[in-house]
Amino acid sequence: MKSRICRIDELTDVRLGEAAALIDGGAVAVYPTDTVYGIGACAFDEAAIQRIYKIKQRPTGAALQILTGTVEQARQITQWNEDAEKLAAAFWPGPLTIILRPNEKGESLRRGFEGLGLRVPAHAALGRLLAAMKCPLASTSANLHGRPVFRREEEITEFFNGKADIILAGGTLGARASSVLDLTGPQPVLLRQEALPRQTLEKVLGKPIK
Repeated sequence: MKSRICRIDELTDVRLGEAAALIDGGAVAVYPTDTVYGIGACAFDEAAIQRIYKIKQRPTGAALQILTGTVEQARQITQWNEDAEKLAAAFWPGPLTIILRPNEKGESLRRGFEGLGLRVPAHAALGRLLAAMKCPLASTSANLHGRPVFRREEEITEFFNGKADIILAGGTLGARASSVLDLTGPQPVLLRQEALPRQTLEKVLGKPIK
């Protein structure tokens, strides 16, 4: 199997719509984000998600992130709250992953975890793709499990050609990974600092973070 390879910033709205339909239909895609390259599939397609674990050699018990094109799409699958609203207004689109409890619609995405890690990435072309999709995108970094993430387009096309169905190249990425903030408990917990420091998040929330 050869992958469909193209540059994401050169796709027309029609071609992006075709890519969105393929992912909605079960295709596995590799794409640039505002942080690192990701690999993902329709969050409701279990067979496609299992392919991601196999390609990455990632334990199936490890969580996947959920990417959406808009804040509203994130609200539709979670128990949205005031803290999430403040953070989304300040940092989305951007490098912050917020973990929230799923609502009834999002329950099937939980995969045994207490919450869903959601993010709206600040990458214009990817945002258009996500907005065109009918389902949220289950996503994780594009690499072998436990190995450094690929940042160069050449690494992505070489490693994932023949493994993923679609490769959307986006040049060399140098950004850090997203910060991860867990809002499922009584107090926010910073699980990964990376792009956004704790003090910046606390200022927006108006409360301490563990």
